[in-house]
Amino acid sequence: MSVALRILDDGAWLSVNDQRRVSVSELWRLHAPEFCSCELVDFIAEGFTEVSADGRDVAVTTYGQCIECGESGVPGKLPVGYIHEGEYRNYDREHVIMEPITNRSDRNQQ
Repeated sequence: MSVALRILDDGAWLSVNDQRRVSVSELWRLHAPEFCSCELVDFIAEGFTEVSADGRDVAVTTYGQCIECGESGVPGKLPVGYIHEGEYRNYDREHVIMEPITNRSDRNQQ
């Protein structure tokens, strides 16, 4: 079964199978030492530029800003959900520390 992933509304939403599932303006906690010098980045997502599925992870490339130090840019591909038995499921982005896919090992996958 295929899952349709698209970015809608000029980068404001990630759509999965024609349903809006992930929005910008969310505050995400990141472990991304390459992005800024904060121990944990309090990242406000401002716009999605790309969506990808790599294995089971669904990731967005997003630009935004650390609300603590003000650094802005793109921290990398951030996992926002996963595919399980042909269905999309969100990661609990409010309660986890996200890490760009290129920086992490399998230990962070839910």
